[in-house]
Amino acid sequence: MAKKRKEAPKSFDFPFARENYRLLITGIIIIIAGFLLMIGGGSDDPNYFNPEIFSFRRITLAPLVTVFGFVFIIYAIMKKPKGASQDKQEK
Repeated sequence: MAKKRKEAPKSFDFPFARENYRLLITGIIIIIAGFLLMIGGGSDDPNYFNPEIFSFRRITLAPLVTVFGFVFIIYAIMKKPKGASQDKQEK
């Protein structure tokens, strides 16, 4: 009968480093800012048209800020921490 060996408990490693999480949160804040820039410009009266809905801020700036936020999040996910390759080699 074979004896079962007790294995040492495995340490839990987070998928990202602290820097990656900071960058992810920053990207989320950028996206929220983009959506906040899109708010407004509507009219309370359905018989009145408010041309401010077509302002530069809502048509150009807000979508660019939002897309930049998504690109920033992709960068945050793909970025390797500075000491990641050394940590893997030591184990």
